[in-house]
Amino acid sequence: MSSLKRISAASLALGLLGDPALAEEIQPLELDAINVTSDYESPTGPVSGYRATRSASATKTDTALRDVPQSISVIPASVLKDLGTTHVERALEYAGGVSKQNNFGGLTLYEYSVRGFTTSEFYKDGFSANRGYPSTPDAANIERIEVLKGPAASLYGRGDPGGTVNIVTKKPQPEAFTTLQTSAGSWDRYRTALDVNTPLDAEGNVLSRVNLAVEDNNSFRDHVDSKRVFVAPSLSWQLNPDTRLLVESEIVRHSSTFDRGVVAPNNRWSGVSRSTFLGEPNDGDIDNHNNMLQAALEHQLNDAWQLRLASHYKQGELWGFASEARPLNADGHTVNRRYRERDNNWHDSITQLELRGLFDLGPWQHELLIGTEYEDYRKNERVTTIAGGAYPIDIYDPIYGQPKPNGTRSGTDFFEHVESRAVNLQDQIVFTDELRGLLGVRYEHFEQSIDNHVNDVTSRQRHDALTQRAGLLYQLTPEVGLFTNISTSFKPNNGLDADGKTFNPEEGVGYEAGIKSELFGNRLSTTLAAFHIEKENVLTQVAGTDFSRAVGKARSQGIDLQMTGQLTDAVRVIGAFAYIDAEVTKGDEVIPSGSRILGVAKRSGSLLGVYEFQDGQLRGSDLGAAFTYVGDRSGEAGKDFELPAYHTVDLLAHYKASDTVTVGLNLNNVFDEKYYERSYSNYWVTPGDPRNFTVSLTLDL
Repeated sequence: MSSLKRISAASLALGLLGDPALAEEIQPLELDAINVTSDYESPTGPVSGYRATRSASATKTDTALRDVPQSISVIPASVLKDLGTTHVERALEYAGGVSKQNNFGGLTLYEYSVRGFTTSEFYKDGFSANRGYPSTPDAANIERIEVLKGPAASLYGRGDPGGTVNIVTKKPQPEAFTTLQTSAGSWDRYRTALDVNTPLDAEGNVLSRVNLAVEDNNSFRDHVDSKRVFVAPSLSWQLNPDTRLLVESEIVRHSSTFDRGVVAPNNRWSGVSRSTFLGEPNDGDIDNHNNMLQAALEHQLNDAWQLRLASHYKQGELWGFASEARPLNADGHTVNRRYRERDNNWHDSITQLELRGLFDLGPWQHELLIGTEYEDYRKNERVTTIAGGAYPIDIYDPIYGQPKPNGTRSGTDFFEHVESRAVNLQDQIVFTDELRGLLGVRYEHFEQSIDNHVNDVTSRQRHDALTQRAGLLYQLTPEVGLFTNISTSFKPNNGLDADGKTFNPEEGVGYEAGIKSELFGNRLSTTLAAFHIEKENVLTQVAGTDFSRAVGKARSQGIDLQMTGQLTDAVRVIGAFAYIDAEVTKGDEVIPSGSRILGVAKRSGSLLGVYEFQDGQLRGSDLGAAFTYVGDRSGEAGKDFELPAYHTVDLLAHYKASDTVTVGLNLNNVFDEKYYERSYSNYWVTPGDPRNFTVSLTLDL
């Protein structure tokens, strides 16, 4: 940002000489304005190109990525823009070691795995964002997506030990701008997004920003469509030089067809069309409405210490009917279906208070973070199965319009209440110019109650968890740093055992060592890391019963490589590779020891490269290509079903017609690879998109 200062030579002379008489003889002389620019990158602001240099997700403080003794992947919004996608999962392909899991029939970013372990937790601006069944995050409000590899419980609380995703949303900026983008694509997909940033006063103390998006999408899947309206207003108010208030909100109205995908007879594609829909077109859509409001007040106590108070509230509801396929029948061409109604609602409130400060203790420099967090989460969930016949459908030649079942109703109906209180302490230490350390600890008290309305039984559990984190980074040369860390995690297990007692929570520990480098004159950043993660108290089934026990164990180990850079003024790249060996080490009859963990490929990789013209009539225009590879994966936990490996190639081009007009074209899956994207079992398998295109028009107003 540039700053402008005007200096009077007479005033300077008066101050230096202290002689009024002399000052009267001197005519005021105004110097020319001097523009001072800064290359500083805000950890919550936009990224130039693909290479981010700072992050707040890894430490909750403004820290250079090269100084954090842990792997962190940052995928800026420009990657989503270049790929022509609005899907967070697509961006996560460039984080390295992130796998797609159950997406709840296309309704939400329900589950994903990092470094072999599956989780449903993700965060927005440091707040838990996946309680209940929120709709998928919208790209209209995403500034960057950051993946902290390894356990992060000492900073964020309960979760799986593989890693944590934090989405950083767009904030109000000092300069006024308006961007309008509209796009259309294969299968009648349409989207319009508007980004309006407006300073509300002449001094720039009050800034506003509104992001809007409207979608109306059909799909290559027969009878599958979705609609969405997204509105995200935000306001930044500099109350005084030391105090700032940021208020953000989101309103999402999303409706879509509940789509579990296709069946894989004999664990193979076996001639089933990837477009075949096994539900009922007249079931209607599942509606998913979400509202969010959060505010953060930051006050600079002095040059070294800052206080932050933030509160977050979200509320949602999901309802509708759907027909869902069951296992393949003995005839080899039909599946029975169940007709279900869902009626869920939830709300979640989180309050955080944090004190951050810098101080010296002897020869060491410290950056201290002391934080507290309180969360109150409540959910009503009712899933009703309506009996009344097998309700079958042919997987090769589906005939729709059968009478709906109208028999007895059964299912689940419960109210869940989760309350947690936590305090965390983190210290980032500079021992020498070359050696840095990080220590973190978090204590969390967790209480959960579930009122089961079906059998009128209430179950309760409470746990206290202490999680730790420690890391070291040694700057071997100005370009190369070595790091290592160890950290722990925990996640409460739901339900009761055969004796009516609650389970011990899942506990994990992760070890990591790696090398960070800045190559080609700091134009290319890379991180290569080796990791070993273990998790225990995983729920396993008691043979011959409907009960579970917390005795299972799992292990994941491997390496991952990530790179981002601006190789030249014209060439930007982002890519990742991961080798992950993830398996059950202590299982049961249902998921035996040695089983591969669902949906995790041993080998996966991605690379996106873009060339931007620097001169001539094409200046500002670009051409690019993206490559993605995913190895074979387990398609059903504990079974022989595997999803085959696949690779896709995408092409992109943007023509900058003028300073304000850009036209884009994206060709996806150019070679029309036929592949399975994810599965939960061999009768819930999601096919990947066939070859398709998107055209876009962007106006910078």
